[in-house]
Amino acid sequence: MRNDMECTESHSKMSAFADGELDAATAGRLTQHLAHCPDCAKACEQLLALRAAVGQHGMRHAAPAALQQRLRQALQEEGKAAKGAKATPRGRKWAQLPWAWINFALAGASTAAFAVTLALYLSVPSDAERLDQEIVASHFRSLMPDHLADVASSDQHTVKPWFSGKLDFSPPVVDLAQTGFPLVGGRLDYIKQRPVAALAYRRHQHVLNLYVWPDKALRDAPPRLTVMHGYHLIRWSRSGMEYRLISDLNVPELMDFERQLTAQIDKEGLP
Repeated sequence: MRNDMECTESHSKMSAFADGELDAATAGRLTQHLAHCPDCAKACEQLLALRAAVGQHGMRHAAPAALQQRLRQALQEEGKAAKGAKATPRGRKWAQLPWAWINFALAGASTAAFAVTLALYLSVPSDAERLDQEIVASHFRSLMPDHLADVASSDQHTVKPWFSGKLDFSPPVVDLAQTGFPLVGGRLDYIKQRPVAALAYRRHQHVLNLYVWPDKALRDAPPRLTVMHGYHLIRWSRSGMEYRLISDLNVPELMDFERQLTAQIDKEGLP
């Protein structure tokens, strides 16, 4: 039975979750809730899709020079009028009226400028968004005929040794066939200006691409969801490894894959 209080709390934290502002413990609890609550997972998907759309399609605008000049002039004139009003108390009432309208206009202009600045900020991709774009492009390429795997095998003991000598690290390779995510194979890819391991899995008719590379500077970070071009991406870091998972599979099943993968890595003592 669904806990409505838990759903209410989850909705109150979704915006902070989407912006990566939650602490690891709270983000972990929310992620676990999303994996078991389709309604909250759908709401989170919609929020992330909206955030991605604003970031991708936000338009850049600059205030025209003439408008900037008029605003500066209005401010200067208001300052002069304020000084004059002190000198002539009887005219204060009449002097204040037009400037009230000017203040209102300036407030509106300031609000518009803030909105433009916000749209400009959101339209500039962050490092994480640029990395997501690389992942999406790689995922597209992998779906082309004969591009999914350089070594096609469901045997992790075949796939893992294949990477030896091709990478400067040993990627964790596990088969999750018993939990409904069979290993398809592996390939080399180039992400974030370095070679990485790409592991392909399936869930029914859906392809999942898992990208792995080391980053010792990263602290452990809980899974975080993003949406781009209709694909769901989950990113997290753990034990000096950075992970990116992408698929058109629904969010609860993707999160289940992440949990199963992490549990199996721990069980087998993999890096």
